[in-house]
Amino acid sequence: MRGTPQQIIDKYNQLARDAQLSNDRVAAENFQQHAEHYLRLLGQAQKEMEAERLAKEAEQNERRDQQERERLERQKRREEEDARSGRKPDDAGKDSNVVFVDGDGEQPDANAGLVTTPEGEQKPRRARSPRKPRKPKDESSNQKPADQNSDQSTDRGASEGSGDDAPAAAE
Repeated sequence: MRGTPQQIIDKYNQLARDAQLSNDRVAAENFQQHAEHYLRLLGQAQKEMEAERLAKEAEQNERRDQQERERLERQKRREEEDARSGRKPDDAGKDSNVVFVDGDGEQPDANAGLVTTPEGEQKPRRARSPRKPRKPKDESSNQKPADQNSDQSTDRGASEGSGDDAPAAAE
């Protein structure tokens, strides 16, 4: 049989009812015993799961309480240090000249633990050459490209010597 324990129990109960309806007492009793067996297993598994859930919940509550105690301890120490140094508790964190130091008395390196990557590096840029000055625009320069195009078309037909222009030049 396949399925969840509850589905197996339901299946055996259904088989037991079918056997009972067909007047087969032995098969009906057998299926009922199987259903009861799976029912006991299911109940035991549910109790174990509930116990695990409660244990996890208790562990989480204990961890939360421990963190809260540590937080309060740190806050109390900070307030005592502030009282000894003469600072107000409200001013804590506003002092921009405060430098945090490791436990061994050395100042932490700003880049400690960082890895340089090619993307992070800036590539040196070469200096750009100055732009060439623009040529002044005059009216004759606007007409030159048209004249040049007409010159090129006549030159092209004469120089190529083949194509559509060749018969026209022969006539």
